[in-house]
Amino acid sequence: MEDHPVWDLPVRGAQPDRAAPELVHQLSRISAATACAKLHAQGVRRTFVAGPRPLTTGQKVAGRVRTLQFMPQREDVASGLGHEYVERHTALWAVLEAIEPGDILVVQAYGSTHTGCFGGMLVRYFQRRGGAGIVVDGCVRDSPQVRETDVPIWSTGATPHYASQAELFPWAYDVPVACGGVLVLPGDLLVADDDGPVVVPRRHAADVVAAAREHEQWEQFSRTRIEEGGALADYYPLTPDSRAEYERWRAQRTETA
Repeated sequence: MEDHPVWDLPVRGAQPDRAAPELVHQLSRISAATACAKLHAQGVRRTFVAGPRPLTTGQKVAGRVRTLQFMPQREDVASGLGHEYVERHTALWAVLEAIEPGDILVVQAYGSTHTGCFGGMLVRYFQRRGGAGIVVDGCVRDSPQVRETDVPIWSTGATPHYASQAELFPWAYDVPVACGGVLVLPGDLLVADDDGPVVVPRRHAADVVAAAREHEQWEQFSRTRIEEGGALADYYPLTPDSRAEYERWRAQRTETA
């Protein structure tokens, strides 16, 4: 049970640089929907991680991405038999030891319904390491205990299986992964809320924050006008006339701030 696998694991990529804390803080104030829209306007269209849903609704997270890659089992390499013990020598254990405060772990698991990528014990350890959240296009196990940790998690469901019990095996970490149809690179940023997770490439993050601030300001203005009886067609999106009205509204708010 304690023998190492016959191949050299875990495979590790380069540890990603940390994002500036202020940039992460600003991103945390943006909704996933706004981040997705602003990235689309910048020509980055595949950012929504489709499939994973919040294990507990009402949570939101933003942070630097770390990655974990599950791969299909092959009987001459990894059969899953006895690997509940062997897992401690794999990328699954290794990435947890590499987690730093504020990290979000994004996991490639092919939507598997028979691979419980994390259970209650591992999520508690992730929490103790300072991890901010987990996004997995696969399942978790021990879901009641996992919910008790209050760690924000987006997954495709729950399963009674442990990580390597059936069809996948934790192969590598801090490497590029495909999660929910999106290419995710170590060091990317991510924002997730009840709408789902959105990957924010690092070099686009500052532009997304700036564009989102403007977007959310005019949406606040539009909501106010619509609640006061204004016509939807006049205020969403802004017309040239309502844009001018918005600029006056924003200038007045700046003066009184």
